[in-house]
Amino acid sequence: MEIYDYEESLIAKTAWYYYSENLTQQNISELLGISRMRVIKLLEKAKSTGIIQFRIRSNVDKRMQLEQNLIRKFALKDCFIVPSPMNAQDTNENVARAAAMYISNRINADCFINIGYGDTTGRILNHLAINTEYTLSFVSLTGGVSYYLPNARSSTFNSKLYLMPSPLIISTKEMANAIKAEKSVKEVEQLIPSSHLSVVGIGAMDQRATILQSGILSQNEFLILENNGAVGDLLSHFIDQNGEIVNSSLEERTVSTTLDAIRKLENVIGVAAGEKKVKAIRSVLNGHFLDVFITDEETASYLVNEDNEN
Repeated sequence: MEIYDYEESLIAKTAWYYYSENLTQQNISELLGISRMRVIKLLEKAKSTGIIQFRIRSNVDKRMQLEQNLIRKFALKDCFIVPSPMNAQDTNENVARAAAMYISNRINADCFINIGYGDTTGRILNHLAINTEYTLSFVSLTGGVSYYLPNARSSTFNSKLYLMPSPLIISTKEMANAIKAEKSVKEVEQLIPSSHLSVVGIGAMDQRATILQSGILSQNEFLILENNGAVGDLLSHFIDQNGEIVNSSLEERTVSTTLDAIRKLENVIGVAAGEKKVKAIRSVLNGHFLDVFITDEETASYLVNEDNEN
């Protein structure tokens, strides 16, 4: 499997901002959320490793251009793009690993991290919990706690979990409202606004979607949502191409942080990749729910080029 080199990408991004965008070391420090001393060391490495040779290597330059295009197009604070793997099956693992490295550079032992439901976010949680030297605290943004538990049982899982004690989808609106009003659910919700950052995945209207594969949503419910204009979901809120919630009874039965609440959070990091997810990703970016977006090069190219609508 092709492994994404996060350190090299961070070196290249720092060099890009310094040499191509003419930003100061202090500007770069604030933009990337790292210390000025770290910026200086990264610039030194850019020279010593050959990334800077009076020009940025062409393959790195292409990714930097894509990142800047996405930042400008969707008003993002930052964007990280990893090389697309030879085997498409490695895509989720590559972006999850990159996201974990990105996050680990911006947190400390006192950080609380909000995390969403899904395969990619589950991988990120696992990488952070196993590879970070200090104990982290994760707060779930949705119900569906059983999805987070298998990795948490591992002896190498070094984290605290604050999970909403609820299924993700409830059978009736009335039961969902009762569960949302429970003290144990409210206590977890109260942690969300004060967390240092939030990590969310993006679901596509695809037969391989986690919410469908896990049996949480039926095939008929999925088809109805698609027929009503859904192109994907964010935290199990199904949205149309403009990032607006699709009207359905499912929305009232879902135990999940509202999209209005997500917009009010700082440092929301979205992680998603793959051709099948392009429509869903674009709708989330159009809805301006994210501050940072992490993806692969192929997906980024589709997003930059509106003609490649999927």
